[in-house]
Parts: sequence; C-alpha cells; structure tokens
Amino acid sequence: MLSTARRRFSLVPLLCALLFAPALHAQTPSQQAVASAHPAATAAGHLILDQGGNAFDAAIAVAATLAVVEPYSSGLGGGGFFLLRQQTDQNNPAYRFLDARETAPLAAGRDFYQDAEGEFQRDPALNGPRAAGIPGLPAALAKLAEDYGNLSLQRSLQPAIEAAEQGFAVTERYRMLGGFRLEAMRRDAETSRLFLRGDDIPAVGTLIRQPDLAVTLRALAQRGHAGFYQGPVAAQLLEAVKAGDGVWTQADLDTYRVIERQPVSFNSFGLQVISAPLPSAGGIALANVLQGLETLPRAIPGSSAWTHQLVELMRRSYRERMLLGDSDFVEVPTERLLSAEHAGQLAAGIDSQKATPSSELGEPAPFNEGTDTTHFSLIDRQGNAVSATLSINLPFGAAFTVPGTGVLLNNEMDDFATDPTGENAYQLAGSEPNAVGPGKRPLSSMTPTMLENGEQLAILGTPGGSRIITMVLLGALEAIEGQDVESWVSRPRFHHQYLPDHIQIEDGAFSESLQAELEALGHSIKPVGRDYGDMHAVHWNKQTGDITAASDPRGVGQALVRRQAEQKTTPEPAVTSD
Repeated sequence: MLSTARRRFSLVPLLCALLFAPALHAQTPSQQAVASAHPAATAAGHLILDQGGNAFDAAIAVAATLAVVEPYSSGLGGGGFFLLRQQTDQNNPAYRFLDARETAPLAAGRDFYQDAEGEFQRDPALNGPRAAGIPGLPAALAKLAEDYGNLSLQRSLQPAIEAAEQGFAVTERYRMLGGFRLEAMRRDAETSRLFLRGDDIPAVGTLIRQPDLAVTLRALAQRGHAGFYQGPVAAQLLEAVKAGDGVWTQADLDTYRVIERQPVSFNSFGLQVISAPLPSAGGIALANVLQGLETLPRAIPGSSAWTHQLVELMRRSYRERMLLGDSDFVEVPTERLLSAEHAGQLAAGIDSQKATPSSELGEPAPFNEGTDTTHFSLIDRQGNAVSATLSINLPFGAAFTVPGTGVLLNNEMDDFATDPTGENAYQLAGSEPNAVGPGKRPLSSMTPTMLENGEQLAILGTPGGSRIITMVLLGALEAIEGQDVESWVSRPRFHHQYLPDHIQIEDGAFSESLQAELEALGHSIKPVGRDYGDMHAVHWNKQTGDITAASDPRGVGQALVRRQAEQKTTPEPAVTSD
C-alpha cells in the first residue's frame, strides 16, 4: 500500500495550482498511448494509430482483439460502454458516450426465469443461451468506424482477424477464470471444443485458434452492422439459440441499436469528472461520493478518518442503486441524484465517530449485478481519447458458443433482477426498476471515466463487477491527489456496497493499526482473499504534452506510450456495401 507518510499532504496547494494555472503549454499530446488488458490488443491499437487511424479506429482494433484473446472477459457476443473525447478545440472538447449494453429479448419479461410453479430457476439465468442478452459490441464497432473513425472498419478489424486465425497462448489468468466456469463450459460441446483440451482447462502456453470467429469478424468488416445482425451470421445465431431453449428472434437483432447518451458530468476537486450515465450506476455513484467528500471535514488521505468517510459514502451511494434502472424504461430522478445538494445530504448523515449499520438506512429493495469484464484506455496524438469497459458478465459468459461463428454468448441477463426477491452471483440484491423487460438494458457497474481541467486529462476504468465503481473512485482520488499513473492502477483496494454490511479489502490494503481504528468505529472488515480488478489508465500532462500510461500489475495487460511511427500506410482494402 502507498504509505500514509507519502500521502500525507494537503490538497489545497494542488487544487490552487489546478484552478489558477497559467496558459497551456501544449495544445496536443506529444505521444500516443494504449493501455489494455492484453499485449496483443495494445499492439493492435498502436498499429492502427501508426496507419493513420485516430483514437476511435484504435478503439475498434483494441476492443475486437480483446474479444479474441480474452474470451473470458469480452467478445462479439457481449457489449459495453465507450466514453469518447473528441478534440475539437483546446478549451472545449466534445464528450460522447456510446451505450452498447446488451438488451433483453423481446420475449423476455419479469418472470422470465420462473418455472410453471412460479419458482425462480437460477441455472438458465447463468448458463446457456437463455442467459444471453442481445449483443451490442458488433454494433458499437460498426458505429465507431462509421461516425468517428478515419479508417474503414475492414482496416481496423484486421488485427483481430489475424489474432483469431493465428491464435493466442493460454495464460494463468485464462486458467484461473476458466476454472470458475469449468462445469458450465463442459456442458456445451462447441465451447468445450474451442476453449478446453481433454475436457479440462488447457495448460499455459496452449495455442487457442478461432477460425470461425475470424469468419464472423470478416462478415462484420465487409458489411458493417448488417454483417452480424442480418444474413448468415444472424441465421446461425438464431438457430443455435432456439435449439438451446432461447427466445431470440430476427426482430431482436433488427431492432438492436447503439444509443448515444449524454455522459455524466460534474465538477469536483478542481476537475471536471466525465463518466458513465444510466444504465451504468457508476457515474451517479461517483458524483455522490466525490461531491459528498468535498462537504466533509478534510481528512488526511489514507487515515482512518478519511477511510471512514469514503466507506460511509460508498455505503450510501450503493443504497441509492436501488432506485436505478434503464432510464428509457423507468423513471429515475437522475438530475437530483447527480446534484451536489443530494451528495451533501448523503454526507450530512455520516457520524464521524461511528459506522452506520446498513440496516439503519432502511430495508433494501432487491437488486442484481455481475462481471467478468475488460477495460482499455487510449489517446492519440491529436488529443482524441477513449475509455471503454466491455463485458460478457461471468468468465466465459454463458459458456455457450454458437457453432460456425466462434461467438461466445454473454450471460448479462443476470445483471437484471432476475430473481426480484434474491441476489445475483455477486451478492448484490435485486430491484424492481432493474427487473427484466422486453428490449430493456440491465443496470451495470461499468464506469469508464475521464477527469479533465486545463492542466491534465486522466483516463481510467477497470473490470471487477460490483467493485468497479469503488476501484474507479480510488483511482480518481489518486489522480486528484497528484499521484503518478502507476499509483492509480496498483494501489491496494477496499470496497463497501451497502450489503453485505462489511468492508471488503485486498491483502495489504489496511495496516493493522488502520484496521483496528476502523473496527473501533464499528466497521466490520473482511479480506477478499485475492487481488481484484485490472485497471488501465492514461495521463496527459497538458503543460508539457507528455503522456504516461499504466496497466494493473494484477493482470497480464500492457501500457505502451510512444511517438507515432514513421512508416508508410498501406492502401485501404476495398469496402463491400450492402
């Protein structure tokens, strides 16, 4: 853990420097950077940037390559969120948010996972095609190319196509996450054929080739959105899902669209915080905690008083999740929940001398959510940037692969309140606003985020299910405190999500003395027993133009910063239109 001594300083001088800074020295970055969960994806992003692509072309390459080399975390059968920064002029960049979250099939309703006797059935909400929402990632890749990119979709997808054909080597992370889902993977012949060897997790170094996925990527590259949601690929998806007791129809695929939403934006500690709107709970939670923290007496970062403040704000912000759902389907008081006044009201209920039992904040409405997920952050030399978090939910999603396509389906339906009276796989209770509904998008913790003022731009995000929000929060606080980007991604983590009512910690997150002081305040503390998260972050110092980037040492990712390669670009491939 970062030592308390290192972190023991006042925010005031830093904030004054940020708020009253001189004119900018660098109008654009001097370098380009990609930080992702796998070296192959990082290399793909830089390759596209070197070939004349912008940050949005690079995002296509990185996302698609992660879909190949991280089948346990994301894929064409899943979805995600993309936070985009368009460099227009120095003082007024444009922020966009692409919601590529999966949608519930049109035939799905509140009682979708109940049997004839009205009893909730857990297994079909987790395993097989009935657990899968309509994928959003292919549509997002097509939209990025059409509306934001410099290059063709074919060009940007080429690294992923080659990765699928040439294969990738199994890592310890693959083995660990596959072990969580081994039983489910064994059930599906195609998943077992592709991702297991001898009905077991492959040894480290085993080469995983996905030629069928390469064919699907080529269809997407050649025909864009229609290459996945119509034609031969769509027909194969529908046939396999129907055979597995799923309810997808061509109407589900025809009506799927990426939604451009207004990002959450608020000011805190001298920076503009730009983050994810609903159906992500992340932006609202960050607004509650960061704005609430500003109203409380200043405490030394890392101290028991500071940690107590954060935990109590975490507790209250996760209690607020009970109000949240897809705002296209349910009424959510978003403006009020994002306001500084509301954050102040939450903070006002904190007793500095005593932990608040979650039971005193009211009985929870049932709620639901999950992971496995991936994240990447990147910036080009023009100042365009992307923070993207992608998911298929549990490791290897629904553990169901559509034959002939290489598409491993998500099990994001479990992010709904599939059991309105129970919890999901991550101990998050369900809520009526997040109940299953036709065409509805499930609530998520995915929180791609940027922080910006005249002096700097911070780009960050992470996988981690319900813990995503608090990991992004802690990383953002590192940035606010002026710590280097390596500290954002590596600091030991702690988390509270209202229920269960205890602080979850990584090993080494709290010293013995800090833990004792928190327990004396009434906090219950439970080690998670393992590391969690896989944050990837980029920092642009606008005064110097310099870029720094870091990937979480807990994962196998790579952060690479470099100047644009001086090389000739190859001709654009021919584009086949519908």
